[in-house]
Amino acid sequence: MTPNSNPELIRLLQQRLETAPNRRISFAEYMETVLYHPQQGYYSRGAKFGAGGDFVTSTHLSADFGEMLAKQLRQIWEILGKPNPFSVVEMGAGQGILAVDTLRYLQREARDCFEAIEYIIVETSPSLRSHQKQIQGANLRWCDGDEIPEASIVGCFLSNELVDAFPVHRLAVENGQLREIYTTLDASGGFQEVTGELSTPQLREYFDLVGIDPSGFRDGYRTEVNRQALSWLETVANQLQRGYVLTVDYGYEAQRYYSPGRSSGTLQCYCQHRYHDNPYIAVGEQDITAHVDFTALQRQGEACGLTTEGFTQQGLFLMALGLGDRLAALGQENRPATGEDIINVMQRRQVLHSLIDPTGLGGFGVLVQSKGLESDREPLKGLTPPPMF
Repeated sequence: MTPNSNPELIRLLQQRLETAPNRRISFAEYMETVLYHPQQGYYSRGAKFGAGGDFVTSTHLSADFGEMLAKQLRQIWEILGKPNPFSVVEMGAGQGILAVDTLRYLQREARDCFEAIEYIIVETSPSLRSHQKQIQGANLRWCDGDEIPEASIVGCFLSNELVDAFPVHRLAVENGQLREIYTTLDASGGFQEVTGELSTPQLREYFDLVGIDPSGFRDGYRTEVNRQALSWLETVANQLQRGYVLTVDYGYEAQRYYSPGRSSGTLQCYCQHRYHDNPYIAVGEQDITAHVDFTALQRQGEACGLTTEGFTQQGLFLMALGLGDRLAALGQENRPATGEDIINVMQRRQVLHSLIDPTGLGGFGVLVQSKGLESDREPLKGLTPPPMF
């Protein structure tokens, strides 16, 4: 059963539309409001994660995801010359599970790296930040993204399923012309869509950046443009003095993202572990996302002084860091003696497979970018081909 919309948020949107030019706002403005309004937005009031919520991430399945990332962070620390402090900036930390799993592993397995870490969480949601602050740790602090000075971070910027939740512009092709999809009110005060001229020429320039010719889109074609991802990465690149940017999310490179067959775009809404494509129901009570265009992140990064180290799938990334060894070892040592032991091994195997399944979480993209590093450094373990079993 789909929950009702947030009535206060509906009222705020109706008031905004009544006074907006042409009584319409871009879909990016609509998405920004329903997800991030300071008091009534979905994330501001506390997004519903986990089995009892609307969606799960890799961190909810087990500590293995965080532990593999911790192994990668340890190598990054070594490549950087073991700086102290070693700054790890996690952007959009959700419930803080990744921070807990990462720090706990390093404290246990790499004490010297753990003692050097300054783990910074950038979180815009007051509700989520309050939840995260239940985590204990002297080497953990919170800040707003704009509080990080330029060229101050030696370490790694890290995000997991952040960019997909940035507000996107929605576009449609009508009579061979690229048009923008706006949100407006119908006669009864509900929401409906209308098309109009592009709200900014930067939308067309975006396609130049990613090497796509939108004139090839046929009438009726719909898609999205994530301009906020570009400004976000520019900020991150300016704040990074030396180190890496590691972005994990679901998405495609531009040629796949804007392929003729993907004519309805990638917008998805998540509510109680079901997904659909209607952003105008359960307003403020469901997540809204769009897939990430990784080509845009690569090219924007290069324009901002970042070097693309590699782009791979999450499954391959985790296997290269040792998840395959954990999977292979299951049941090999201390073979299960009871039925309960067998069930535990099977459940453990299922969890690990979920993290690397190419049709699910394992198919997520992992983009690694760097700045200020020597050309003869060793490659990151997560980007090396994993062993075959």
